[in-house]
Amino acid sequence: MVNFIMHKIILVFSLLGIIRISTAQTLVVLNHSTSKPIEFVKIRNAELHLELHSDEKGNIDISRLKAVRDIEISSLGFKTVKMDYEDIEKNNFEISLQPSVMSIDEIVVSATRWSQASSSVPSKISKISTKDVLLQNPQTAADLLGNSGEVFIQKSQQGGGSPMIRGFSANRLLYTIDGVRMNTAIFRSGNIQNVISIDPFSLENTEVFFGPGSIIYGSDAIGAVMSFSSLSTNFYSNEKMTIEGKINARTSSANQELTNHFDLSMGWKRWATVSSFTHSRFGDLRMGSKGPNEYLSNHYVQRIDSLDRIIHNSDPRIQRPSGYSQMNLMQKFKFSPSQNVSLKYDFHYSESSDFARYDRLLEKQKSGLPVYAVWNYGPQKWMMNHFSFDLKNNNKIFDNMAVQLAHQYFEESRIDRRLYATRLRTNVEKVHAYSVNVDFVKNLSKQKIYYGLEFVLNDVNSKGSAVDILSLNGSQVPARYPLSIWNSYAAYINYQYHLSKHVLLQAGLRYSIFKIESDFSNQLNFFNFDFTKANIKNSAFNSSIGLLYKSSDGWKISLNGSTGFRAPNVDDIGKIFDFAAGEIVVPNSNLKSEYAYNGELILSKQIGELVKFDMSAFYTYLDNSMVRRPFKIEGKDSVLYDGVLSKVYAIQNAAFATVYGFNFGVEFNLTGGFKFMSRINYHLGKEELNDGTTSPARHAAPAFGMSRLSFSKDNLDLQFYSHYSAAVSNAMLNEEEKQKVFIYAKDRNGNPYSPAWYSMNFKAMYQFLPKLSCSAGIENITDIRYRPYSSGLVAAGRNLVFSIMGHF
Repeated sequence: MVNFIMHKIILVFSLLGIIRISTAQTLVVLNHSTSKPIEFVKIRNAELHLELHSDEKGNIDISRLKAVRDIEISSLGFKTVKMDYEDIEKNNFEISLQPSVMSIDEIVVSATRWSQASSSVPSKISKISTKDVLLQNPQTAADLLGNSGEVFIQKSQQGGGSPMIRGFSANRLLYTIDGVRMNTAIFRSGNIQNVISIDPFSLENTEVFFGPGSIIYGSDAIGAVMSFSSLSTNFYSNEKMTIEGKINARTSSANQELTNHFDLSMGWKRWATVSSFTHSRFGDLRMGSKGPNEYLSNHYVQRIDSLDRIIHNSDPRIQRPSGYSQMNLMQKFKFSPSQNVSLKYDFHYSESSDFARYDRLLEKQKSGLPVYAVWNYGPQKWMMNHFSFDLKNNNKIFDNMAVQLAHQYFEESRIDRRLYATRLRTNVEKVHAYSVNVDFVKNLSKQKIYYGLEFVLNDVNSKGSAVDILSLNGSQVPARYPLSIWNSYAAYINYQYHLSKHVLLQAGLRYSIFKIESDFSNQLNFFNFDFTKANIKNSAFNSSIGLLYKSSDGWKISLNGSTGFRAPNVDDIGKIFDFAAGEIVVPNSNLKSEYAYNGELILSKQIGELVKFDMSAFYTYLDNSMVRRPFKIEGKDSVLYDGVLSKVYAIQNAAFATVYGFNFGVEFNLTGGFKFMSRINYHLGKEELNDGTTSPARHAAPAFGMSRLSFSKDNLDLQFYSHYSAAVSNAMLNEEEKQKVFIYAKDRNGNPYSPAWYSMNFKAMYQFLPKLSCSAGIENITDIRYRPYSSGLVAAGRNLVFSIMGHF
């Protein structure tokens, strides 16, 4: 027995010795700029014909390379280094890689939900770097997207930002955060502001997947998928706790912004956590001094001594009221019980203050008086609980599996009161969104298969109420939506096959079933519908095929064909609202999915570390488009709504739309630390009208782009850049937009149009100490007064921005 025990003790100590030696031979590869681990690092040695790869912690076991010379260490987006094993050992098995000055390849996740090289993706994906975000200092996630030069941002109010991509917007674009879809059953076809719930300070990566993404993401992914990845939790190879964090404070002059941010990351060998908190306060926004006088805000309404009074604006460049505040909170935990298993829990919470729907406050009666005394969005709330389970297990069915369970809560409200009226109306919408995603990936020699299942359920609750602001007596008003359940079930497969070293074929299929159950009982007191419930059950089938060619001299050519779809949601079938004076939208339960058919060609080329350019051209046809059309209730084309006889409309499958265009970008790596890049986007679209004629597409933005000259050396980064947009003449203005005369300038004939504009901007960032840096800049240097196409809010005038950031 004693010998047996001694034998076991010796065995345990031997194993511990082996483990200790193995740990000593584990190389950790870090990003030199961020000090964070790098995934998918390749370790090669030509003599041994050996290739090794790092895990998500940046760890690689290199015990097989002991005493070997000429070890090549490389990763996409980083400079390759060659070292001997002896040199690695002298560095205590920790190596930092410098980011490449220019690279056509990078790691992306939005194409398949899995990290992969962009060179293995036929579609166009743009990635917004963390360094650019730090230097640009965007106030919101919408501004972050706009700074890319590839996404046009519309703003109805300061607390907003609705992306327009490839001629589509709102519920024809998909938003994801950490792989979870944010689109809900009440996302509307008009401009939306949900993207501001995402905190730009808590983001690690942002990607835009252009074109239909319905194979992976399902309904709504017609124009693009915007994929946001929040700060990651990081493990560390040692047993001791490692703490990192940063503190950021920022102020801006154009809206008296005050923003404070704090995040803290703690990591052990198997446990990790990250916390983030941001609070922002934005005052009323000041516009520029040089531009159309129609944009000036000469008056605003204020309640004084129980009376609505129209107040002369002492400074018509200040858009009153447009200020608001917001807070964002994030907490993450990650546990890895073994090298092949990880468990994660994420919590996100965002809440804004009330903020004015500024464009609605600009509407005028025939008498010239404002239509509304009050038109506010109530606090916009978003909460997400997200649990994920990742498993690596090379078997016959999969190599990697990811399971994601999420619950999200959305709350939004609308508060309005007409001028001189005493009734204040409030509509509150609450959505509980549940989702389950199970995704797999399997490698088979030259083939790779991505497949998975998805389940989504939205529980929609909507209430309407009103109060007399003098007597404080309450009354009932129609709810915006019926009580509804929206759900979908789907399965997909995406197949990749390397036809040769340079050619990749990709094909995908998805089958989705969706169902809506709506109860209109909460609206029968106001409308004599001939039904109390509405049910829709339908399905959608999507496919895609792509061919990618990558040459050894830096060319990348892709040809894609794909379909996307948008299933009817609760906003489509059940919404009741007044979209203009004397016109309302009512429910319609006879809806089907709309389909998009897309084709595109993508070219890119990199010449060493000197020049890089890319170009994409696309054409999209939208069939069975859900659009607003005249409708009848019990044979009547007008009904009494909110005391006003209003013409009736409903969302119907009654039109088609086409969009085509191109995107071109070029980047030059100049001498002495200088770089120049420029990007231009051109889209042209048309949509069918009620009489069969066509009109320019509402969400096809005018030609727009960005050019930037940057300098980077040692601890200093400088950028001088310009954003610009072409004009939209009255003839090219969408018919619906022509009705919004209050947001447009007037041409020489007195007709509404959107003038061309540009802004000149300068930003600088300097690192004083290893842990302390500051950035400053001037936006809209020439103080141009401009209003981006379709926006109600006029852009900020000359804006001084200052930020200081400390790391620990």
